[in-house]
Amino acid sequence: MAIPLVLVVLPLGLLFLLSGLIVNAVQAVLFVSIRPLSKSLYRRINRFLAELLWLQLIWLVDWWAGVKLIRSIKLRNPKSVSLHFGREHAFIISNHRSDIDWLIGWILAQRSGCLGSTLAIMKKSSKFLPVIGWSMWFAEYLFLERSWAKDENTLKGFVSAVSIMRDFVPAIYDTTVVIPKDSPAPTMLRILKGQSSVVHVCIKRHAMIDMPKSDEDVSKWCQDIFVAKDALLDKHIATGSFDEEIRPIGRPIKSLVVVLAWSCLLLYGTYRFLQWTQLLSTWKGIILFVAGLGLVTGILHVFIMFLQSERSSSARAARNRVKKGLRDSQFVT
Repeated sequence: MAIPLVLVVLPLGLLFLLSGLIVNAVQAVLFVSIRPLSKSLYRRINRFLAELLWLQLIWLVDWWAGVKLIRSIKLRNPKSVSLHFGREHAFIISNHRSDIDWLIGWILAQRSGCLGSTLAIMKKSSKFLPVIGWSMWFAEYLFLERSWAKDENTLKGFVSAVSIMRDFVPAIYDTTVVIPKDSPAPTMLRILKGQSSVVHVCIKRHAMIDMPKSDEDVSKWCQDIFVAKDALLDKHIATGSFDEEIRPIGRPIKSLVVVLAWSCLLLYGTYRFLQWTQLLSTWKGIILFVAGLGLVTGILHVFIMFLQSERSSSARAARNRVKKGLRDSQFVT
């Protein structure tokens, strides 16, 4: 049975916003104090901090809504992804099909043990989103205008990253996300209501040593991957499957532990704050408290609306987009 949204938004919104603001504050201090001295140390600490925030969203998908991720392995050696998945760092390249595709990328990164080390390409306006956007900015995400004329230099940075990381990132995971016809799309609203969905993820592993050597060839390789990806989407829409080996993706307990820990900490902190201020002992305090809850509800509404993503189009439209400009894509490492 669907849960009334307001009963979910308020407690979960307070949990996410308060914990997020704490994480953002610590990130800001580290940015001005540690990063100028050692980017490596800053990034190691920031990895831990980012996980404390981002795992809450993964918990929503995994434990609250119970979204079922079905992994289809598509590669020359069917055992390759299974042998390496969760045991190596990798680039994850994904399409966009729903509101939570970026969360699917995070889930895959978390399964690989490198959620806090993710590097994603997001819409430029995302960095202005309170808490989550700020954490992405501190995590040094790349932000794009979704216009090739404006983003070409930034994407040459991705090509350079491939070249730089050849020696220590062993693989690129080409992931294709699709929602089966008989399953509702996993929107943020459905997830907050605790309504499950099914997501099929096709994963193809490309060894980094097999990547093209020149920048131009790497760029062409990326474009070709997304043309093939849209063709694969059309195949799934027509047949209902990827015609590959299917395995469910489990839900590790780490995100549940993080949410429980934050809940206990903030409940205790809120109790002591209300006890100290006696905020609820006067009508004025009660009005301020209710107004605060309304503000949280409004912020969460903006957050949900902001996460409405653009859908990928058909393979034919995708080929035209490749000729004209920037792809709708997501990169995670």
